[in-house]
Amino acid sequence: MIGHHLLADLYGVTAKRLKDEELLLGCLVMAAVRCGLTPVAEPVIHCFAGGGITGFLLLAESHIAFHTYPERGFIALDIFSCGDADPHAALKVFREALRPQQQQVHLITRGGDVA
Repeated sequence: MIGHHLLADLYGVTAKRLKDEELLLGCLVMAAVRCGLTPVAEPVIHCFAGGGITGFLLLAESHIAFHTYPERGFIALDIFSCGDADPHAALKVFREALRPQQQQVHLITRGGDVA
């Protein structure tokens, strides 16, 4: 196994939180810290005129990325961690900060057939 790829759809998040650049930037950094992952560059955040935000943090072990849709109370979160890091720890950071009402989470094993 190479690692885990966690995909999370978080619903029922307030538009205010999904438009909060500093909050989301902090989530990216803290998620990496909690998992023991290694950033290789500063986080990248792009704010759209309509209020949505896209962000990512490139890691030595892979990446954490998100896309927010404040008008729908939704954030799509993508956490790919190689090695033994637990992507659920990164998800917990986002859940604690954003307080979604509902979530759908899928965990995929990557490289499961690699010896």
